Amino acid sequence: MKLGHLYNLVVKFGSQRDPRKNKKAIKFYPDSAILYGDPDTEVKKVLVGIDIEVGEILLADKLRADRGLDLVISHHPEGRAYALLHDVMWLQLDVLKQVGVSSVVAHKLLEERIREVERKILPQNHTRAVDAARIINMPFINMHTPADNHVFVFLKKLMRDRKPKKVGDIVDILSEIPEYKEAVRNRTGGPRILLGSSKREAGKILFEMTGGTEGSKDVFDKLYKAGVRTLVSMHLSEEHLKKAKEANLNVVIAGHISSDSLGLNLLLDRIEAEERFDIISCSGFKRIRRIH
Repeated sequence: MKLGHLYNLVVKFGSQRDPRKNKKAIKFYPDSAILYGDPDTEVKKVLVGIDIEVGEILLADKLRADRGLDLVISHHPEGRAYALLHDVMWLQLDVLKQVGVSSVVAHKLLEERIREVERKILPQNHTRAVDAARIINMPFINMHTPADNHVFVFLKKLMRDRKPKKVGDIVDILSEIPEYKEAVRNRTGGPRILLGSSKREAGKILFEMTGGTEGSKDVFDKLYKAGVRTLVSMHLSEEHLKKAKEANLNVVIAGHISSDSLGLNLLLDRIEAEERFDIISCSGFKRIRRIH
C-alpha cells in the first residue's frame, strides 16, 4: 500500500466514525498528517507507538538496518499536527449538543478552552521528532482524532447495547475489552472510578474520548443540568476533576494509553482489511487484531 493511500484511508475511516453530522465536509484532520515522507512510498513494515519522539525515531533507524522498516506511525501529534491540535477541538461542540447542552453555551465555553490550549501549545518545540525523521529519511505520519473517533463510537455503542445501570457496571464492561484488560494485568492503568461509587446510578453517560484534548472545565454543571450523570473519560486533570465533583457527576477513567491503543487497533483493523502490514509495536501500544 502506498503511504498516500494509507493516509487517505485514515481520514476516510476517521470521518466515518466522526461524531459530527456533516461527515462529507471532513476533508482532513488538523492533528493528523503525513509529517515527513513521499506519498508514493510503498509501506510493508511499520513501527507504531502512542508517542513517537526522537528516541523512537532512532529506534526506527536501527530497525530499518536490522529488519527493514518503511514507516513510523505515532498516535499523538508531532510537528504541524501538534501545532494545530487546538483546531480539531471544535468537534466537541457536536458532542455537547448531542447530550443536551445548548449550542450557544457550548460554543462560548469551547472557544475559551480552545484559545487556552492554543496558547499552551504555541511556545512548544513542535518539530523535534519530525526533524529527526527527516535527517534519517524515515517516513513519519500520525493519526490522532481518526483513531479517537473509533474509541468514541465503539464505547458508545457497547454501552448502548449493554445498558449499564450502575457506575460499577461501566467499569466491569470496560474491563472485558482486551486493551483495558492488558492495562489492568500490567498495572499500568485501566478502568477505575474517580468520582462516585460503584453502586451509584450510571444514568446518562457522556463519553469524553475524542476532540483533541480535554474541553472546558466549566461545562460540567451544564452537563448535569442537561441530564448527564456519568463521564467516561480517557483522563481528567485535577482542575477538571474538582469541577466535575462540584457538579456531582460520576467519573470513570477508562485509561489514557489503553484507550489510545484501542482506537489505533480499531483503525488499523480497517486499514489492514485492505492490506496487511508487518507491525512492530512500541511506546505503550500493543497490536490486538479483531480481523482474521
